[in-house]
Amino acid sequence: MTSHFEAVPGGGAAVALDEVEISILRSLAVQLLELIGPGDEPAGQAPLDPLDALFAEGPSEPPSDPALARLFPDAYGDPGKPPADEAARAEQEAAAAEFRRFTENDLRAGKRESALAIVRTLDSMSVQGEGGGVLKLGPQESQQWLGGLNDLRLAIGARLEIRDDSDTDVLYHLPDSDDRKPMVMAYLWLGGLQESLIETLLG
Repeated sequence: MTSHFEAVPGGGAAVALDEVEISILRSLAVQLLELIGPGDEPAGQAPLDPLDALFAEGPSEPPSDPALARLFPDAYGDPGKPPADEAARAEQEAAAAEFRRFTENDLRAGKRESALAIVRTLDSMSVQGEGGGVLKLGPQESQQWLGGLNDLRLAIGARLEIRDDSDTDVLYHLPDSDDRKPMVMAYLWLGGLQESLIETLLG
């Protein structure tokens, strides 16, 4: 899989995808939607009033799932530099909980929209030949794809327990018999797509 984006008039981007690539991207985006979870309103109910939604409180505790924790990290503190003492730790945790309470709902909504944009644009592609086609994105869709691709890599990276470049180096040399190999290949491919889209949009 060597697809790369190219610029199109109007500030968007386009990429040729074969049937397998379309299927993988769509499947990963749907799995990301399932991981993030549904919106705040139960099915069949009217959405929250915009003013109520502005003040709606979200969770104060970080997610227990490592992939979700990577997608929604604490806003305070440096994982590599623990607080100096218990008082500093308690203050840091309280600040992180307060920040999460008022921001996570919006963050989740934004990530859902990015993942949905990937699914919708793939579904609306004009298919050519043996199931492949050219995906054309406008400027806003391109930004949503950037966010969605980044979220997919973060989630997969958490599942692969990638913390830094040294972990990635080890994964590059996994034998084909390793169960993680398909996930690693998807992680690397998504990284290439993301980099290609960034370069295209920066011109």
